[in-house]
Amino acid sequence: MLFNSRDFLVFFPVVVLLYFIIPKKLRHIWLLAASYYFYMSWNAKYAVLIAMSTLITWVCGIFIERLEGEKKSGKKKCVLALAFISNLGILFFFKYFDFLLEIINMVLRPLNMEVINNPFDIILPVGISFYTFQALGYTVDVYRGKISAEKNILNYALFISFFPQLVAGPIERSESLLNQIRRQSEINVWDYERVVKGLIMMVWGLFIKMVIADRIAVVVDTVFDSPYRYGATGLIAAAAAFSMQIYCDFSAYSIIAIGAAKVLGFSLMENFNVPYFARSIADFWHRWHISLSTWFRDYLYIPLGGSRCSRIKKYRNIMITFLVSGLWHGAGWTFVIWGGLHGLYQIVGDMTRGIRNRIKDVLHINTNVFSYKFGQVVGTYILTTFAWIFFRADTLQDAIYYIFRIFRHIDPWALFDESLYTLGLDRFESNVLIVALLVLLAVDLLKYFRNINLSDFLMAQNLVFRWIVIIGLIAAVLTYGMYGIEFDSAQFIYFEF
Repeated sequence: MLFNSRDFLVFFPVVVLLYFIIPKKLRHIWLLAASYYFYMSWNAKYAVLIAMSTLITWVCGIFIERLEGEKKSGKKKCVLALAFISNLGILFFFKYFDFLLEIINMVLRPLNMEVINNPFDIILPVGISFYTFQALGYTVDVYRGKISAEKNILNYALFISFFPQLVAGPIERSESLLNQIRRQSEINVWDYERVVKGLIMMVWGLFIKMVIADRIAVVVDTVFDSPYRYGATGLIAAAAAFSMQIYCDFSAYSIIAIGAAKVLGFSLMENFNVPYFARSIADFWHRWHISLSTWFRDYLYIPLGGSRCSRIKKYRNIMITFLVSGLWHGAGWTFVIWGGLHGLYQIVGDMTRGIRNRIKDVLHINTNVFSYKFGQVVGTYILTTFAWIFFRADTLQDAIYYIFRIFRHIDPWALFDESLYTLGLDRFESNVLIVALLVLLAVDLLKYFRNINLSDFLMAQNLVFRWIVIIGLIAAVLTYGMYGIEFDSAQFIYFEF
């Protein structure tokens, strides 16, 4: 069930209405039932997997807490290892089994040995990477004593399966969401300002997804599916378009999820903070997919030693973290290269920091002026967009071909001969996209300079202005979204991970 579907348009009001009127002691049961229905709308069979992950980590959390004490620390580690092995084993089978066979076959082919075919017909369960990491984060938090083990299986099951953020995040921490579920009876279900803010966020997320992301997807798919038909200008435009598509697509899901949770009285963590205004790759990862990047920081990078070690080990930790991050996003060499590039960017940036500072001193470069900061933003965007080519390409060979073609077929005249209107969108649809992107830019600038979200900004304005903007967004979604000419509802990109 997609957020931008008619089914959800019926499902969500029904869930909210009943949630508001049923007795407090039944709310968590109702939300749990709604969450499983939401998940089973994709494939009912895979509800067994999320139930298994829930049960295993719930039991492990209780045993870890009971084994508290220095003498039993070894047993605690064994239980924690059991939680990780079982959950990552399930994730590996469904997500990485094909990739393992591909690696094995790469080794066998030069030896003229028989290629191994996959005997299983495996379909990746939607959201498995997200709820697996959320469950494992909980077990680590119990192990570290940051949170007490949840004794109520229904509360814990709701924490793992909470439908607004179930299939594409944010990846919530037990300290936040689970504690909110525990205090659910204290929530004032009807709070006009909170509910309106949540609904505004949902409308804004739909605008970003249906008016911008799905429209940009036409350009991206057109060029990436046939890169041989285009020169450098079209290829660069499509790469830049994909960087915006994946930002709009994924941030839209997060915004809708946060808004839906807010309507129900829950607060989810911010997942994006204007990432393309970042002035370095490190800054980018403080702003992009925040729930995942902080998960890797807390549960992988720091346990490996973080930065509190030798420089060589620090660089090793960075590269391991980003390679694993790449694999988390997908089982393929393109994702590994994408993660490796971001790790390399950070390592090179750290290694050259001293040299760059000396150059700035020698040349008397003022780093506090707009031109310098803008240059940093542009440079960071170029680096991230280059890496996105690998992320979007179907194969490593496709990505390399795409990049080489950019340098071999320079065609600056394409900027002036209307060639850009051959990338899938006609002049009218291109103008709609440009206007929508300008609206997004204005909202992102508001966030960047004033640190305020659109919903909070509108709630602080006069009633007339507020509703003009809201109605305008709704009208734009209905007119230029999935209902527009030749456009269909598209699945969110991150559902694939």
